[in-house]
Amino acid sequence: MNSSARHLTMESPLGLMAVSAVDEGVTCVHMGVEEMKDAWGPEEATPVLEAAVDQLEAYFAGDLKEFDLPLAAQGTAFQHRVWTELSRIPYGETVSYLDIAVRLGDRKAVRAVGLANGRNPIAIVVPCHRVIGSNGKLTGYAGGLWRKERLLNLERGEPALFA
Repeated sequence: MNSSARHLTMESPLGLMAVSAVDEGVTCVHMGVEEMKDAWGPEEATPVLEAAVDQLEAYFAGDLKEFDLPLAAQGTAFQHRVWTELSRIPYGETVSYLDIAVRLGDRKAVRAVGLANGRNPIAIVVPCHRVIGSNGKLTGYAGGLWRKERLLNLERGEPALFA
């Protein structure tokens, strides 16, 4: 199987985005795209990328609550455990970094969970935007806090605040 990276770009309510994938699955969702990177491979439609763009568009339209895509993100075993927990956070709900650490069986791993969350390459699909501080405040988001807020507003059924 050919594992060469490819990407597609798409307009979104969060600005220009790109999705990267190999044949096995999606490897990255890039937000705030200003220029394409060679590492993303050529812009070329593949079944995985077309499905990812279709599902992201449906999500932004408020018509999709759970993604069903093959994923092929690279990361450590711990990062993958955190990303799996992120994928279990229901649409429209939020949890804290501490909640994720407790789910993983080590409440002292809060900082490690935060680092793994911040390194999630498949944002939105793996919903790292649903993780907030223990005090209920929005905290760090690689795509920018304004994007995190808009995604949470969309999921709360406040699309007017999303546009």
